[in-house]
Amino acid sequence: MATRFQPRRTAPGRFSPARFSPRPVQAPQPTRLPLPPAAVIDAILRFRDVELDQGGQRTLLRLSDRALREPQVVAALGGDTRRAANVAILWNERESEIVRVLEGVDARMAA
Repeated sequence: MATRFQPRRTAPGRFSPARFSPRPVQAPQPTRLPLPPAAVIDAILRFRDVELDQGGQRTLLRLSDRALREPQVVAALGGDTRRAANVAILWNERESEIVRVLEGVDARMAA
């Protein structure tokens, strides 16, 4: 049955494959910042003291300035204490899972 149909022929100079570039143009990839280290995320989940209800059974978790000065939190974070101050986690209460990790000025302003 495949032999019944002939390949489509194009008129010369009209949409011929030879006119197009063989390599497609790629859109520039956005630069992404690396995720915070696992120690930061773990410390926020274990020692969080700021919990803000976001609705839809979601909660924003983060560490306060007071919690960041506690010895056990400093020991868990190591050298990432300054970075942990700017990280917040959006937590889904129903599924008990992380929805999104927010980092930067936006994490502090959302709280």
